[in-house]
Amino acid sequence: MASVHGALLDLKRLDQLAAGDTAVHRLDPRAKVLATLVFIVCVVSFGRYQVSALIPFFIFPACLIAAGRLPAGYLAAKVALVAPFAVAVGICNPFFDRSVLVHLGPLGITGGWLSFASIVVRTALTVAAALTLTALTGFASICRALVRLGMPKAFAMQLLFLYRYLFVLAEEGGRASRARELRSFGRKGLGLASYGSLLGHLLLRTWQRAERMHMAMLARGYTGTFPAAQGGRFGAREFAFVLFWSALCIILRLYNGAELLGTLVTGYLP
Repeated sequence: MASVHGALLDLKRLDQLAAGDTAVHRLDPRAKVLATLVFIVCVVSFGRYQVSALIPFFIFPACLIAAGRLPAGYLAAKVALVAPFAVAVGICNPFFDRSVLVHLGPLGITGGWLSFASIVVRTALTVAAALTLTALTGFASICRALVRLGMPKAFAMQLLFLYRYLFVLAEEGGRASRARELRSFGRKGLGLASYGSLLGHLLLRTWQRAERMHMAMLARGYTGTFPAAQGGRFGAREFAFVLFWSALCIILRLYNGAELLGTLVTGYLP
C-alpha cells in the first residue's frame, strides 16, 4: 500500500511540470489534445504483425519532451510501470501463433512474437504520448479542452474527479496501512485475512472524505461546471502545430518510414 501511495503521489509531478514556460506549454490545450488524438488513432490502427512501421512514431513524444524540457528519465520510468500489463496481455501469443512470417538469416520469427512486440510497442507509444500531454498541459486543462472540443461536461467532470479521487484514496490507504502496521505488534495480524477489514475501512473513510470535499466545494460556489478557465485562443501557431503533427502521423501511417529509411541507406528495394 505504501508503494502505491508513493507512486500515485509521484504523479503530482506531472501537474508541476505542466506549469512550465516553454513554447509548447503556451500552446492552446486543444491543439495538443487534437495532435495527441491523431497520433494515438494512427498508432492503434496498425495491424497486429506490424512492428517496424511503429518505430518512427517515437519522434512525436521525443520531440515534445525535448521542446517542453521535460525529464525524459522520469517519463520513461512511468512508461516502464505499464510495460508488465502489456507483457501480460501478449505473452501467450507466441504459443498460439507459431507460423513463421519473417526470417532474420537462419532465425525464423513467428507471428506470435511479432504480435507480442506490436502490443508492447503500441502500449509504450500511447502511454508516452498521454504522459507527455499531461506533463505539458495539466489534467484539468485537458478536461477543459475536451469540453471545448465537444465532450459532454458531465463526462469531463467525472474524469477530473476520478483523477483527484485517486490521490484521496492513496492518502487514506497510506494512513490505514501505517495504522495496521503500528497495531500489529510481533507481526501478528499482518496476514491476508486482515485485508478484508482494511479495504472495508478504507472504503468508508474515503467515502466520508469525499462527502466533506463535496460539501466544501458547494460552500465555495461549485455549480457542477468547470471554473472559468484562462483565456486561450486557437491561433496560427496552434493550427500549424496540429497540421504538422497530423500530417506527419498520417504519412507515417500510410508509408513505412523505417522501411523507406532502410531502403535509402542500403539501396535495396524489397
